[in-house]
Amino acid sequence: MTTDPSGGQCPAHRSANDTAGHVATATQEPPPDHPLPIYGPGFSANPRATYERLRAQGPIAPVEISPGVYGYLTTTYRSALYLLRNTPNRFAKNPRHWQALREGHVPADSPAAMMMGPRDNALWMDGPAHARHRRAITGSLEKVDTHALADTVTAIADQLIDAFCADGRADLVPRYADPLPMMTLIKLFGCPDELGHRIVQAIGQLFDGTDAAQANANVHASNLELVYLKRREPADDVTSWLLQHEAGLDDEEMIQTILLVIGASTTPSSNLIMNGLLRMITDSRFAGNVHDGVQPVSDAVDEVLWNDPPMANYSPLYALGYQTYEGITIHPGYPVLVSFAAANSDPALGIAPGSRAGNRGHLAFSAGVHACPAPDLARIITETAIERILDRLQPLTFAGDISRRPGTYHSGLTELLVHFQPTSPLASSER
Repeated sequence: MTTDPSGGQCPAHRSANDTAGHVATATQEPPPDHPLPIYGPGFSANPRATYERLRAQGPIAPVEISPGVYGYLTTTYRSALYLLRNTPNRFAKNPRHWQALREGHVPADSPAAMMMGPRDNALWMDGPAHARHRRAITGSLEKVDTHALADTVTAIADQLIDAFCADGRADLVPRYADPLPMMTLIKLFGCPDELGHRIVQAIGQLFDGTDAAQANANVHASNLELVYLKRREPADDVTSWLLQHEAGLDDEEMIQTILLVIGASTTPSSNLIMNGLLRMITDSRFAGNVHDGVQPVSDAVDEVLWNDPPMANYSPLYALGYQTYEGITIHPGYPVLVSFAAANSDPALGIAPGSRAGNRGHLAFSAGVHACPAPDLARIITETAIERILDRLQPLTFAGDISRRPGTYHSGLTELLVHFQPTSPLASSER
């Protein structure tokens, strides 16, 4: 156990120079007495204002992650990339390094415990254990036929659109953006519909932090049911490929790996579809160019990945001993969240607003050894979903107010109300 000479205080309550034997390489003003919260309605309504206040404190700043749970947040592109590229030699992923959790000071039902607590999958592992689990994931996802995936997304999109296309209006969050990735992943993993719905519903509850303890129990039970099914009846799907991989994942590892892959592919994809559609129908640079080909949609997705990444703050890391970065001392024992949103909006990048189309230097898919293993699959799902609804519903116009989901970890909309010209469902010959 690392000894903390500060007596275990929140890092926001002391200066880097207060740490005996660990003097920062540059003078740094002490952080504020009270770390800024990155949760709650105020933060969710305008997270960028909080990022600006934190960035003024330094490239890494103390925050309150959830009530009574403290840590740090990266505030610049450079600091985010530094941490991600120095894992695992300076920073670790394993939450056993989280002192408050280890000592029982994080409530079991805290959203932070559910989203950041230890799980037996690649996201929380370092070294050979991480490499073993990641090989199983990448090896299985590489078997996905991308052409078949696009066809699957199109068919699911048509099924969903047919259910409301005659109405002339719809909320595209519950009727399109949320169910489409869920239905796609259910098919990729070979889930029966009802079981797949339970899995993704529980994962969504984890992301939103609603009844997190019950959601965690539901995830465990439903994923185990899928594992048992695919051990009995293997098929040509991601679950079976994971089970058959030479990594030899056991049942508990499979439960957590399914959570990782589906969780990383559903709620974030829903957010990206919502945010991408909103950009397409409200930004004059994209509106009206629907029939010019794939490029406008691809450009809109690029801009959203820069300006409103679906995972805003995540990838918790833990300093291996006292680490100093640009005059800031990072104390061991506290989680450091990587803010992809703050990194991508960092003014130091010098990228003018509206000029990021085609630029894929963003960190929305993370970086380093824990980067997203299949960003191309995510883009296929997102871009196909956006293209299909824009092709079928004309003209599509935004008809509501922007209301955000709880924003500590991810960034999305609670509703996306649109109007369009009523149209008939597709005939079977058109599918």
